Formats: sequence, structure tokens, C-alpha cells
Amino acid sequence: MEARLKKFYKENVIPAMMERFKFKNRLQVPRIQKIVINAGVGKDNKDAKAIESVQKEISLISGQKPVITRGKKSISAFSLRKGDICGVMVTLRGERMYEFLDRMITAALPRVKDFSGLSADSFDQHSSYTIGIKEQVIFPEVDYNTIYKIRGMNITICTNAKKVEHARELLKLIGLPIKEG
Repeated sequence: MEARLKKFYKENVIPAMMERFKFKNRLQVPRIQKIVINAGVGKDNKDAKAIESVQKEISLISGQKPVITRGKKSISAFSLRKGDICGVMVTLRGERMYEFLDRMITAALPRVKDFSGLSADSFDQHSSYTIGIKEQVIFPEVDYNTIYKIRGMNITICTNAKKVEHARELLKLIGLPIKEG
């Protein structure tokens, strides 16, 4: 069965984007390519239980097994040696990506304390949007009683938009609560 957000994108977002930006073809309309969820372990990189708990929580949130990321080079300021564990990450594409984005918009973001919308300045030069989340417990899949430690994560939504304004409009139309200005 097709994801609810994907169906919404096809039926509502594509026609609205074509009208607003005068695209002549449906294939010119930007779309979301992938979502990358990244969580660092920081000083707990030697603690096997902490790494295991981060892996378990990210897999619950994303529905996919995360990959352990390792340091590419030694950085003495961060007490990091080459090959040490830095964190975990997962890349979502296709149906899982739309399902995750739908859950994040409808269930997780409304649970953020004192939430007033997402920053409009979090786009990079490739029209990708990054959201920093301070607590993993905003996702309903994570049980507050079983977490090892409260930690944050970065969620990057990668689009194929040529301009940042196209990507911003795409994410707004999909339902991401991005602040004006």
C-alpha cells in the first residue's frame, strides 16, 4: 500500500508546485530523495551498552537497522582515534522515507517542548534541510522507561531541488512546520 504522504505529494503538492513555479512537466517538480538520521555517541564511544541502546532506538524510530560510523582520522581535541565509533546513522528511501516523515510531522514534532516551528535557515547549498532534535523521546516508538540516556540526533531531508526556495516550498506543502522569514 502506498504511503499516505506519498499519495498526498502526488495529488496535491505536484500540482501546487507546477502552478506556483510554472513548471511545464511533472518531472521538473522537486522531490525528496532520501532522509538521513544521524546520532552521535560522543564520550560514550567506549561504552558498549550506550552504543547498543543508540542503535536500538534509531532502529525503532526509523524501522531500519542503523550503521555504526567510525572516525576517519584521529582528532586529539575530541579524544578520537582513527577507527573509533562516532555514532550511528541510517538512510531512508522510498516508502520507509515517506512513512518516517509522516510520523515525524504528525506525531513527533508536536511533542517537542515549546515548539514554535522549524527554522527557515537550515538549508544548505544542495537544497537539503537539516533538523536537530535534542531528545529522542519525542518519537512515540521510544519508551521513556527503557532509554539508557537522553540524546539528540540530526535528521537531514535531501531533495533534488535546484533552488533553495523550491525546496522550502516543497517541504512547506508536504506539511513541515517551517517558520516564515
